[in-house]
Amino acid sequence: MTKLSVNINKIATLRNSRGGDVPNVVQFAKDVQHFGAQGVTIHPRPDQRHIRYQDAHDLKPVVYTEYNIEGNPIDSFIKLVLEVKPTQVTLVPDAVDAITSNAGWDTIKHKGFLKEVIKEFRQNNIRTSIFVDPDLKQIEGAKITGTDRIELYTEAFAHQYSLGNKNAITPYFESAVLANKLGLGINAGHDLSLDNILFFKENIPSLLEVSIGHALIVESLYLGIENVVQMYLHKLK
Repeated sequence: MTKLSVNINKIATLRNSRGGDVPNVVQFAKDVQHFGAQGVTIHPRPDQRHIRYQDAHDLKPVVYTEYNIEGNPIDSFIKLVLEVKPTQVTLVPDAVDAITSNAGWDTIKHKGFLKEVIKEFRQNNIRTSIFVDPDLKQIEGAKITGTDRIELYTEAFAHQYSLGNKNAITPYFESAVLANKLGLGINAGHDLSLDNILFFKENIPSLLEVSIGHALIVESLYLGIENVVQMYLHKLK
């Protein structure tokens, strides 16, 4: 079964919009795990406009499934991850002012930097994953960095699938085949939803984990969070 990690950034965005502590991100993390989610993902950004660095610390004692922290490995992020020691760190090349993630790493251009960062995380027993586009050269570059896994950036697939283009899965399938051959674990995320997750999962060999936030929270506004988590789990079996 492919594991479901729920990204709870949107819960923090809602909390921050009123300046209080409702909804409480720690309680929400407890709840989604209770409902069956096999992981919790957060993506703190330098401006802390949704998840705050303190949230990362507060969540540590309550995430008993997989704890995944995503972000650009700037100095403050590296320090945070080494303090919290989550199950997994996912390295994402965000610009400081990015609204959301919009590209994978150039693993060839940034090979030296990524190798250095990944080595430090692995020495601290933190599993590493690199956010990458479905490009075979970038998958090969990821292997050289020493990362444990890659996370396939799935926005392009999701957009094309919504237009009826199922062939959009092809580069992701080819990337997954190569990653498996190279011994890299495969995660995926960005714009995956109840509409496309089953098709994606059925066509990606050895998909270990998906990280889903925005779509899952939006769907939950209509269907309820416990029900939506169960719907994802059913499709990911």
